[in-house]
Amino acid sequence: MLSAELQSPSEQSFSFGPVLSDDGVEFRLWAPLHRKILLQLDDEEPKDMQPAADGWHMFKASGAQAGALYKFVLPDGLEVPDPGSRFQPQDVHGPSEVIDLGDYAWRTDDWQGRPWEEMVIYEMHVGSFTKEGTYRAAIDRLDHLQQLGVTALQIMPLSDFPGRYNWGYDGVLPYAPDSSYGRPEDLMALVDEAHARGISVFLDVVYNHFGPDGNYMPNYAPLFTDKHQSSWGQGINYDAENSKWVREFVIQNALYWITQFRIDGLRFDAVQAIVDTSEEHLLHEMARRLRAATAGRPLHLIVENEENNSDLLRRNLDGTPKLYTAQWNDDLHHVLHTAATGEDFGYYADYAHDSKKLARSLAEGFVFQGEEMPYRGSTRGKPSAELPPTAFVSFTQNHDQIGNRALGDRMVSYRGPDELKAIAAICLLAPEIPMLFMGEEWGAPEPFPYFCDFDEELNEKVRQGRRKELSRLPGFDADDLLDPTAYSTFASAKLDWSKPATGRHSEMLAFYSELLSIRAKNIVPLLRGLSGNRNSVRLDRNAIAVDWSFPGGTRLQLLANLSDKPIEIDVEYEAQPIFSLGKLEGQTLAPWTVLWGTSSE
Repeated sequence: MLSAELQSPSEQSFSFGPVLSDDGVEFRLWAPLHRKILLQLDDEEPKDMQPAADGWHMFKASGAQAGALYKFVLPDGLEVPDPGSRFQPQDVHGPSEVIDLGDYAWRTDDWQGRPWEEMVIYEMHVGSFTKEGTYRAAIDRLDHLQQLGVTALQIMPLSDFPGRYNWGYDGVLPYAPDSSYGRPEDLMALVDEAHARGISVFLDVVYNHFGPDGNYMPNYAPLFTDKHQSSWGQGINYDAENSKWVREFVIQNALYWITQFRIDGLRFDAVQAIVDTSEEHLLHEMARRLRAATAGRPLHLIVENEENNSDLLRRNLDGTPKLYTAQWNDDLHHVLHTAATGEDFGYYADYAHDSKKLARSLAEGFVFQGEEMPYRGSTRGKPSAELPPTAFVSFTQNHDQIGNRALGDRMVSYRGPDELKAIAAICLLAPEIPMLFMGEEWGAPEPFPYFCDFDEELNEKVRQGRRKELSRLPGFDADDLLDPTAYSTFASAKLDWSKPATGRHSEMLAFYSELLSIRAKNIVPLLRGLSGNRNSVRLDRNAIAVDWSFPGGTRLQLLANLSDKPIEIDVEYEAQPIFSLGKLEGQTLAPWTVLWGTSSE
């Protein structure tokens, strides 16, 4: 049931989804476009719901229990699921099921979370993480993550989507974890078992659009507005007439994951597409209310933001985030990717063959901090140099950067171990917060192409739209683009868990484990209590030298050559080594060498 801690009486009086009590279930639907709504409960005769304030409709079903199936019936006879449904056993077009989330017996009631500086994030797609593709099957792989040194599992979106498989960004029922992965209780068990191993759990949430199939809300409520447009059509109504309950719908959803499922943090998808001209922007209200609801335990809020808006990442004097904890740093990915691969087409052209940009991203976060970005044809970003490095999440792979290629091919399929190890050594030991994409740690060869499963008419639109809209992205070619709607495309992404123990995969896994062990011992202690950033950058004939200074007088130093040729350098490097990949002989830095060290001021 929806717990009392989701309620903020000063800001709302209704909550989305059914509310269970000892004598029955209260059903609720916000449907201001209609005066009359019927409740279809199991096989009973439909019942008139009672109108309430602000366009709400209510019905208390005495004797109803968890497990009951129900739908709402609109005046034109259309049957719709509950937008606050906790579970859709027959997918998005079927009835909703009453779930008593309070029935789950947690075994980690003493879990207090982990501080942000300890995070090593592991991005995972439930459906392709294991052969079975379920929450329960994922539990069996948590020991692997714990032994590797992962401290946070970040799950790609779970909001119920149509069909058998999907990346998750086409969800339409945000309170219902997708039934193809298991039941809500199974997801709770996954969170519980992760916590038992000291692993935090983050969830990717999508509040910038709804998927194209199964979203019935516009039939009875003003979910969208003509005031704004987005890449997906009409903008979501966060600031026009009747926007109050649309805002509540998503804010209560975020609160729901954190309170009911004990999620430790959220990753907000493409927040630049959330347009809101209200006095308090949705993103500000969201962060404020989430932090108020979780006072006393760590809460980590991550944004994906194409605009590089550093204002969302500002810190209080004590170093704690004012709003959001960190941002995915695509800039750092792009400079590392172009250095390792030499690719310079599409947006990669703005990052390639420029060691200054690589050094700047490591030292200051964003490459573009207000400068003109040629690929966009406009300026991008705001200053980020004063932010602590922990305000950025770094990675060499993620679902987008792999999936937005024609074949969804991982870098391991077209680059050798020297390049892969070099950029991994930079990413995992830098003072930013590192993130791995599932299977990366053993050099998994399986691709991660985009996949979805709609009806045939919509599938064809997806095929054509993907060819047209993504043709400008790196790696895309309309002639060899995989069919995103085919089951074989989805199946190709499933990880083969027999590989980590074999040959070169075992070697790569040992390498990643070593890096994360070094990070826990040498890097994490430097990150505690950071409120700002002190760094210096030196470039010497394309060698990269970055120094970070930390409270207490410790300096962290990086010296790297991300090229196929040796580099003669003038820079002095006298740090106490903590990691060496390749070698420095005299003043010559060998190809693909990465040296990390510390010193005291």
